[in-house]
Amino acid sequence: MGRVVSVERVGTERQQLRRTIAESLRRLMEKPNLDEEAKDLAALIVFCLDAIAEGVDRSAMAWERRDYYLKADRFRREWAWTGRTADEMVALIQQGDWDRLPGVLANLLPHFADVRVSKLVRPSSLWQGAYQRLLDEEAL
Repeated sequence: MGRVVSVERVGTERQQLRRTIAESLRRLMEKPNLDEEAKDLAALIVFCLDAIAEGVDRSAMAWERRDYYLKADRFRREWAWTGRTADEMVALIQQGDWDRLPGVLANLLPHFADVRVSKLVRPSSLWQGAYQRLLDEEAL
């Protein structure tokens, strides 16, 4: 039997972040127009995508330390969209190109189709101020 690499904590965190993104996407789809809350939700999605990308890298590095290079490479390729999408969203948010946001969000939907959101449980404090925080971080 082969060695088992434990990435349970990172995997659990990734699932929680995916749930947060799925709820944010649902809230954004219900909005008829762009308001401050929609901007905060979009920024929250960026933060979550960045955290997922970072967790994927930590998991892959754990596999590489145990000589599971192929598995690590495959895992990184499977989740590479998170970093690319976060970068794309940051660029459109910085440029104020909000007309492109629905297209980017539509591309995200298939990645979260397996996340069932029957009840919105994330508190609004999670995304409040996220837009300004993103602008402040990117300005550094």
